[in-house]
Amino acid sequence: MTSYKLHHVSVPCRLSFKRHPDPRRGHPCPNCARPLVRAGQDFAPPPRRERRAWAVVAVVLGEGLRYEGLSACGCGKEPRYRPRTRAALRARRSAAVREGHATGRHIEAGAVRRDPRSPRA
Repeated sequence: MTSYKLHHVSVPCRLSFKRHPDPRRGHPCPNCARPLVRAGQDFAPPPRRERRAWAVVAVVLGEGLRYEGLSACGCGKEPRYRPRTRAALRARRSAAVREGHATGRHIEAGAVRRDPRSPRA
C-alpha cells in the first residue's frame, strides 16, 4: 500500500505543505512554529494574498471538516463539496439550519454539501 502525503495548513500564515501523516508528532509550521492542521488529500490552497478565501478555509477546518475525496486514498473521481467563498459559506449555513443539520454558526460534518436550491457553478 502506498503512503500518500496529505496537505497540512497553517491558517494564520496562510501556508500549505504536503507531509506524510505522523501520529507520533505533529508537524510545526516553519514560519510561526504552531502545529499544522491536516487539510486532507484534495485541498487546493487559495493564493496567499486572498485573506477572505483563507477565512473560509479556517472556518471549514475549524469545524473539523477535511478536504477529502470519495475514497480514503485520494484517488476518488470527485472531491466532496466545500464552500470556497464567504457567500457560499453563508448560503450553506442557512441551508443547514433550514434542513435541521445545524444551529447558529456551527455546521455539522454532514451538512456541508452543495445546497440543492443553488445553481451549479
